Amino acid sequence: MYELGALRAMDEAMDGLDMTGLDVYVGVSSGAFLAAGLANRLDTAEMCRIFLTDVTDQERFRPEIFLRPALGEYAKRLAAIPRTLLGWLGDLATHPLDTNFTDVFGRLGALIPTGLFDNNEIEYFLRKLFEAHGRTNDFRELSRKLYVIGVELDTGKTVRFGSEEFDHVPISRAIQASAALPGLYPPVEIDGKFYVDGALRRTLHASVALEAGAELVLGINPLVPFDAGLATINQRKVPDSLVDSGLPAVLSQTFRTMLKSRMQVGLDKYQKSHEHADLMVFEPSPDDVEMFFTNPFSYTMRQRVAEHAYRATLDDLSQRHDEIAPIFARHGITLRRDVIDNPERNLMEGLGRRPRRTDVTARLRHALDDLDHAIQERKRR
Repeated sequence: MYELGALRAMDEAMDGLDMTGLDVYVGVSSGAFLAAGLANRLDTAEMCRIFLTDVTDQERFRPEIFLRPALGEYAKRLAAIPRTLLGWLGDLATHPLDTNFTDVFGRLGALIPTGLFDNNEIEYFLRKLFEAHGRTNDFRELSRKLYVIGVELDTGKTVRFGSEEFDHVPISRAIQASAALPGLYPPVEIDGKFYVDGALRRTLHASVALEAGAELVLGINPLVPFDAGLATINQRKVPDSLVDSGLPAVLSQTFRTMLKSRMQVGLDKYQKSHEHADLMVFEPSPDDVEMFFTNPFSYTMRQRVAEHAYRATLDDLSQRHDEIAPIFARHGITLRRDVIDNPERNLMEGLGRRPRRTDVTARLRHALDDLDHAIQERKRR
């Protein structure tokens, strides 16, 4: 939801930037939802309508699909109990002196479900969304290049769904795999192999876009470590310590710190290996109390989080205007001061009325977009 709000702010604030007409899209974890939507001609306004409101003629988004228990996974582990117990009792009878607590713990660990929630309904929602209104669920049929990043569980290797070796995988299935955060969602089986969240290896994966020839890369990173000291200086109300907020806060801070550290290493490397390219990352401020302490499972908060991200991104663009405006200008993009300097502007009011669509009008609009893109490409050459 933060990424969605940030994308909408960037879309409105940047003249010369067509969010659905970029050369390459890279989606990692939940970011793959939005990258795939943009690559499939779903603009930021329509995605806001889909995920934040009921005012859309697209597939209806139901937040509860993210929290459905993984009953199939539970049943699979329960069915394994008799076999596991018999194996342990057999070993105990034949080698009683070799059996210890760690061995018992290891066997019991195999009975714990690999994920709490079912992600099959998420895949089904995306499949229906991408197969409607002239869009596609096939990487090979997209007019723009899309890569969805996953990690193969048994090797720890990064996989680029959408590359030649993996472009036969349905887009919805690739996103399901890329967003399968271990512990929350079971690994996703594709062609006999299991895949998990793409952020486990790296947060941004900007190298994928850079290797595809991108000269300007825009990244959104919603997870940054919280700086309680900075928040206190800026007179924000915070606990005396994150320890006071319990295990969820400690785990969140740990996870964010690891991701941020790895992303920074990657950014430093890209600046040396791709000196010709410009890379900009948009993320919350380290003292953003609301982003850190908002309950990620409270989907009733999704509009508030998206609105918060929208406003924070506009404020960031305004504050950094003199620094980043010349960079954008090199790529034919102009920052709109009337948008970024307007403190009253909000996300929901800017959505306007939804256009009425049919499959025929959607295909016609896509064809016109392709024609315009081809004309612009020829002009640049």
